[in-house]
Amino acid sequence: MLSRFKYHILLHLIILLWGFTGILGKLIGLESSYLVWHRVIIAFISLGVAMIFLKRSFRATSKKSLFMMCAVGILVAIHWVTFYKSIQLSTASLGILCLSTTTVHVAWLEPLIMKKPISWIELSLSLVVIYGIYFVSGSFNSNDYIALAYGLTSAFLAAVFTVMNTKMVESEPPSKITFYEMLSGSVFLSIMFLLQGRFNEKLFTFTTEDFLWLLFLGVICTSFAFLAAIEVMKKLGAFTVSLSINLEPVYTIVLAIFILKENELLNTQFYIGSVIIVMVVIINAFIKYLAKKKKNSKHESSTVLLDEL
Repeated sequence: MLSRFKYHILLHLIILLWGFTGILGKLIGLESSYLVWHRVIIAFISLGVAMIFLKRSFRATSKKSLFMMCAVGILVAIHWVTFYKSIQLSTASLGILCLSTTTVHVAWLEPLIMKKPISWIELSLSLVVIYGIYFVSGSFNSNDYIALAYGLTSAFLAAVFTVMNTKMVESEPPSKITFYEMLSGSVFLSIMFLLQGRFNEKLFTFTTEDFLWLLFLGVICTSFAFLAAIEVMKKLGAFTVSLSINLEPVYTIVLAIFILKENELLNTQFYIGSVIIVMVVIINAFIKYLAKKKKNSKHESSTVLLDEL
């Protein structure tokens, strides 16, 4: 029976690992940009080793494709920096909740970048998410508002690179895209540190515990989780995976309660707003599924009619 559900179990283990990345923002005693620098370097090295072992090609299909992967990698790095900055200024729960608003931006960015028609249902659901954020922020202090700004910026950047990755995956395998994104992210942050005079001993000043958490973050939560997610998607389908990933905020908030005791810092209003946002995200995923199912059904009907003719 366990073997029957092994891919479902693996999927939720992956989501749990992704949810844990927000907790690590609190557990690792490094400033957000330094933390991300270590994450992307460890991730691209471990992913590169995995690609060699799996005999995956590193060659991009074109110079334009390589440029796009590297450009998106810079956005990913900035996204992680703002995400961890939000967590360090406030709580892991707030940071991951802000990230849930990525769907708000995808609703209007996807039609612009992918040349798709605007979904008014998605835009309407986005307004509900905005209300959820407003509800959550009702009892914030000034520091929390700054954290909220960083978190929402992180969500916007996540939406941009999500849409761009969706476009690039049509011509490049996901493992190659992620490798070059991690590589360019590490180069970008290294140049920024050099220009700011921050490429110094502080970058390498951390405890043994921090180092072990950084390895866990870069190898397990990033490289392993990504490659495993690709395999799971092949077995369970994109919809099952994407729908399940929407549970990430729930996992993070639960982990934050047990590990960081954030329930002592957050009030009932925060959790009500969290439920509103998470429910909207899941409803949106179901609507997309029904629309896709309807589209496939029409396509099958057209095929049958053509066969009969």
